[in-house]
Amino acid sequence: MNDPRFSGIGMTSARTRDRLVQRLREQGITNLSVLERIRHVPRHIFVDEALASRAYEDTALPIGFGQTISQPYIVARMTEALLEGGPLQKVLEIGTGCGYQTAVLAPLVGRICSVERIEGLQRRAKERLRELQIRNVRFRLGDGAQGWKSQAPFDGMLAAAAPLTVPDTLLAQLAVGGRLIMPVGPEGAQQLIRFVRREQGIERRVLGLVAFVPLVGGVSRESERSPL
Repeated sequence: MNDPRFSGIGMTSARTRDRLVQRLREQGITNLSVLERIRHVPRHIFVDEALASRAYEDTALPIGFGQTISQPYIVARMTEALLEGGPLQKVLEIGTGCGYQTAVLAPLVGRICSVERIEGLQRRAKERLRELQIRNVRFRLGDGAQGWKSQAPFDGMLAAAAPLTVPDTLLAQLAVGGRLIMPVGPEGAQQLIRFVRREQGIERRVLGLVAFVPLVGGVSRESERSPL
């Protein structure tokens, strides 16, 4: 992709991205495909132009509507944990947000079904992913806690918001052998957890402490307040 807006200059250049990837390696990310996606996805186009110079810092940044783009380490860690255990054909993403996590994951799986409750965010995400020529994503405006029953079962699920407890509705939409990566718990005491559905029940493994926005039900049709 030759668009100079995607390749970046200065604080959004390839050299800056290389430094970010090196930091992620030092923090324990080992999946080479994930690291390459972090290197090549232009994170700066998913945030406001005023924040573009900070896009390759390992930090969360505001994206409007009270939401944030997750820090690159968390995106890499969740993607790596989701892919652990073999290839995935169909993945449910709970919380499209700005579309950055979607862009990182999309070439690494067969298809993504992405649910977002805020219409303005979903519109932006669609535009960015179209610009990046990512075409294996289906979008739905809806309540992420309800999943996407008509598309179930899913080989994998990934959530960008934290419920107090994991919804049974989501676990029921996992295929046998399917993985769900989700932050769970109250603000200030959230854990990133990897759930795997087995014939005999659900396996659960804690991956670490995290800080996400709470998982909110319903749908919001808020208009876009400030263009990216």
